[in-house]
Amino acid sequence: MRFNLSVSFILISLLLINCSKPQKFDVLIKNGRIMDGSGNPSYVGDLGINADTIAAMGDLKNATGDTEIDASNLVVAPGFINMLSWAVESLIEDGRSMGDIKQGVTLEVFGEGVSMGPLSEKMRQQEQESQGDIKYDVSWTTLNEYLDFLTSKGISPNVASFVGATTLRVNTVGYEDREPTPEEMDSMKLMVKQAMEEGALGVGSSLIYAPAFYSSTEELIELCKVASAYDGMYISHLRSEGGRLLESLDELIQIAHEAGIRAEVYHLKQSGKENWDKFDAVVAKVDSARAKGMSITADMYNYVAGATGLDASMPPWVQEGGYEKWAERLQDPAIRKKVRQEMTTPTDEWESLMQAAGDPAKILLVGFKNDSLKYLTGKTLKEVAEMRNLSPEETAMDLVVQDGSRVGTIYFLMSEENVKKQIALPWMSFGSDAQSMAAEGVFLKSSTHPRAYGNFSRLLGKYVRDEKVIPLEEAIHKLTTLPATNLKIKKRGALTQGHYADVVLFDTEEIQDQATFEKPHQYATGMVHVFVNGTQVLKEGEHTGAFPGRVVHGPGYQRD
Repeated sequence: MRFNLSVSFILISLLLINCSKPQKFDVLIKNGRIMDGSGNPSYVGDLGINADTIAAMGDLKNATGDTEIDASNLVVAPGFINMLSWAVESLIEDGRSMGDIKQGVTLEVFGEGVSMGPLSEKMRQQEQESQGDIKYDVSWTTLNEYLDFLTSKGISPNVASFVGATTLRVNTVGYEDREPTPEEMDSMKLMVKQAMEEGALGVGSSLIYAPAFYSSTEELIELCKVASAYDGMYISHLRSEGGRLLESLDELIQIAHEAGIRAEVYHLKQSGKENWDKFDAVVAKVDSARAKGMSITADMYNYVAGATGLDASMPPWVQEGGYEKWAERLQDPAIRKKVRQEMTTPTDEWESLMQAAGDPAKILLVGFKNDSLKYLTGKTLKEVAEMRNLSPEETAMDLVVQDGSRVGTIYFLMSEENVKKQIALPWMSFGSDAQSMAAEGVFLKSSTHPRAYGNFSRLLGKYVRDEKVIPLEEAIHKLTTLPATNLKIKKRGALTQGHYADVVLFDTEEIQDQATFEKPHQYATGMVHVFVNGTQVLKEGEHTGAFPGRVVHGPGYQRD
């Protein structure tokens, strides 16, 4: 009996010693203000990371880490999700993703109408020939091959993509203004099926631009039915964000209803002063659809100006057939006369951002392909027109022909009041609608919209800290858990044990966008540490040179 008691005492002692043994992590973040992405109140606590995973959270005062970070006075949050990224080429040039990593973006989501696959051989050739400052070999065919190419090359953020409806149309119909044949429609649907099984998030469209403009509602419904079968999403740049905004929102809701699919509005806005009062009607339509059980959401960027090209100032018919045909037509005097007339005549037939801006002084030229025109970078269309002693319309047509491109353009279109009201909407997330650039090298050959460097920090600095539009916990929710839930991606978007360790630490007093329209190539400040899949890519505000980014797959992903 005495022997058994001794054995029991020894066993209990060993168990107690083992239990008191401090936990050991690869990374231990201590004393941070934890915002887990749920929107719930923050709390002070610790977070442990092992390999690529959040291993523990809470009070880890007895734990140790190979790397330990004292996060006192810092917010610890999930990595931010950029719902609309155009980093498809900038990541090829520079995988560090400097502009976005310095804001805490750990997932770049591509696919606004155009995706980097699937590509036909002709499309691959066109992609190669149309490149601007950034040059690269187009070595892939499918969308999945492109994403794998990026991660094999080495990138800091994670990446995901929708398959672009425009890309599907160019694959089959080309740039023609006509309905697809039944065979072409079947081909597009097969491409959606393949993309969804390879991990695409859904179907993305950009209906303001040719040739997407030529797609019918019925065509989009058929494509979305395929994506819906894989639990994907439909996400769209509406056919109009101005004069026919409400009708275009009705179209998105119709597509979502008839295809049985979740849907999101890209960069929601009320474009043009005469449309600023449509805000309440837009919200009423979305809320009504949501009340009926539909999943309708939106994203936005935090500026009163958008950025696209001079193509958004010209009628779609003149662009039919692609850039070469467009440029050829713009050199025909009779066609130029007709185009100029339509550029200055209000209509509901197509969306003119020149008319929405209301003044060529509110149209900023920022992206030229031709080196001989780069001296015009940063000038307004009005200034260039006066330099050439031409009308703004004639100048725009000439620049498209001379530059060999649509010319990167910023349009001042929106109301600051509406920007603030949109930020507060419960179904709103955020996207930069820009590349993730570095303030060096080839990127300095062109200007850009400041949202490329400041969209997310502007939310947290200007609108949350300074203007108190929404609480910080709510902003973090809209940057993380909300978009991850909308996209139905797994194990990301929240600080939860077992999730991938995409984690950011920032100083609430220092977080701030620095980029301006006059000087856009300026990094945001205040982001201190960033981890992607458990690997530190930003340390004390400086890039570590690590490239742990992975492909994030949609809900329909089927492994080989």
